[in-house]
Amino acid sequence: MEIERKFTVKKLPKDLESYDFHMIEQAYLTSEPTIRVRREDERYYMTYKGVGGTNTSLSHEEYNLPLTREAYGTLASKATGNVIRKKRYLIPCGPHTIELDVFAEPFKPLIIAEVEFATVEEANEFTAPDWFDEDVTDRREYRNAYLALHN
Repeated sequence: MEIERKFTVKKLPKDLESYDFHMIEQAYLTSEPTIRVRREDERYYMTYKGVGGTNTSLSHEEYNLPLTREAYGTLASKATGNVIRKKRYLIPCGPHTIELDVFAEPFKPLIIAEVEFATVEEANEFTAPDWFDEDVTDRREYRNAYLALHN
């Protein structure tokens, strides 16, 4: 089970380039259920994401299966919509890690911060840093699958 919250961002941290990051490319095969293929640096995998529980996107099932580079390429070529490319910064925040996604075209200048949690209670108690803006966890237009298929 993945439990996460998503936020828009008011401003970027001043020391952003000092953090570790991943280059991500992902393509969507279906949106209900969500099945995507992803290249993260030089790792490849397919992800199945189930529907969020009880009218919320805060938590949902998620399963990752490793792929070869060749399998990724074959599946990505069958994807629907736009391929999403983004640079994901990993920013420590207390016991959590903020995954700050800076999107490339055609989604630029979109920037989304995600934080994952061990429990729903922990997610609900999270106090966002002052550079976060709106909580968009339950807004479908900020989900990657929606972006890929509706832009």
